[in-house]
Amino acid sequence: MNVFWREMKAHRKSLILWSVGMFLMVLSGMGKYEAYSSSGQSINDLMKDIPQSLKAVLGFGDVDLSTLSGYYSILYLYILLMATIHAAMLGASIIAKEERDKTSEFLFVKPIARNTVITAKLSAAFLNVVILNIVTFVSLVSILAKYNTNGEAVNQDIALTMVGMFISQVLFMTIGAALASVKRKPKTAASLATGILLLTYLLSIIIALNENLEGLKYLTPFKYFEAANVMFGEGIEAIYVIISVVLIGVLTFVTYTFFKKRDLNI
Repeated sequence: MNVFWREMKAHRKSLILWSVGMFLMVLSGMGKYEAYSSSGQSINDLMKDIPQSLKAVLGFGDVDLSTLSGYYSILYLYILLMATIHAAMLGASIIAKEERDKTSEFLFVKPIARNTVITAKLSAAFLNVVILNIVTFVSLVSILAKYNTNGEAVNQDIALTMVGMFISQVLFMTIGAALASVKRKPKTAASLATGILLLTYLLSIIIALNENLEGLKYLTPFKYFEAANVMFGEGIEAIYVIISVVLIGVLTFVTYTFFKKRDLNI
């Protein structure tokens, strides 16, 4: 029995639905850009009266929204949220599914080590994340090209933000997997992982509202690869890549260690 392909097949429909959803999000987001652009009034003028607190919640930074790259930097936040939610839920569910579906006994009576099972499951989750990231990148490049009437060079910006998104996806995937391995009731790991994700997103909003809390940015992955900074600022900063890689390594170690030790609820 090939656990890797078993997991890929089990998550095939889910991956297709998430991919279609991501494509539709990009399409609808750029449809709003076209509507704003054809209204005869600058998007910046439409947004200038919005309170700063609401701008922070919506992800509107100090960028020129009338440009394609500026508008994309706002759309990216919602794409990132969708991709990381998928990754967190996937990481948790791919570890917890045997106990959830009552198939633990079937799987673990086979002559296969738990480390091998975990490796296969994490590899399948990783490939799912890669595929969704590629689908998102292709969707963005193809759809933004349709609206790029001014010939802006946005493909490099898209590629950079997709790298940041991919690192964030893997980070939240390992958070979900670690929670599912540690918790006695792994069925709740997906909701807990999503809750942690939303809390870190809320923290990023709070930081945006209060400059005195800037030092807390290292606690939320949503501050690591912000589109405005990646596209118009420092690019992908090494410190955030290092933090992410260290966290992914630690969480992966936790996943292997606790999954091997815990009793399975068959």
